[in-house]
Amino acid sequence: MSEHRIRLEWAREGAPFERNNYRREHRIIYAGGQAIDASAAPGYGGRESHVDPEQQLLGALSSCHMLTFLAVAANRGYVVDAYEDDAVAMLGRTDTGTTAITAATLRPRIRFAAPGAPAPEDLAKLHERAHRACFVANSLRTAVTIEPRAA
Repeated sequence: MSEHRIRLEWAREGAPFERNNYRREHRIIYAGGQAIDASAAPGYGGRESHVDPEQQLLGALSSCHMLTFLAVAANRGYVVDAYEDDAVAMLGRTDTGTTAITAATLRPRIRFAAPGAPAPEDLAKLHERAHRACFVANSLRTAVTIEPRAA
C-alpha cells in the first residue's frame, strides 16, 4: 500500500483566541509542494475565499472517482477526451445527531473520442465499477450518488 502526507500550518499571530473568536485560516502543504489556503466554511466563521474541509472532501471524492473512471474506461478500450464534474455535498445531521457530510452527488460530464462512446447502460456500468473501486468512496459512510450528464 502507500502512505500519503500533508503539512498543516496554523498560527494565532496575536489574534484573540476565545470561544467563537479565533482565526480559522490555515495553510495545507502537499508533498509535491503545492499549497492551498484553507479555512472553515463561511457559515462556521471561515473565509469564502479559502477552501473549506467539506470542499476538500468533495474534491477528493470527485478526483478519485474521475481517476478510477479513466482507468476503467481505458481498460475497456474507450478513449476519453474530456471529463468535468459539478459535484455537490450536503452537510447535515446523521441518525445519531452528529453533523456530517450526509450526501454527495457527482455529476460527471464525459466526452469520448468519436466513434466509440459507450451506450448509456454501459456508461452506468463504468461509473458503478469506478465507484466501487474508488479508494476515497470506500473510506466514506456518506451516500454517494452519481448522475452522469450528457457531454
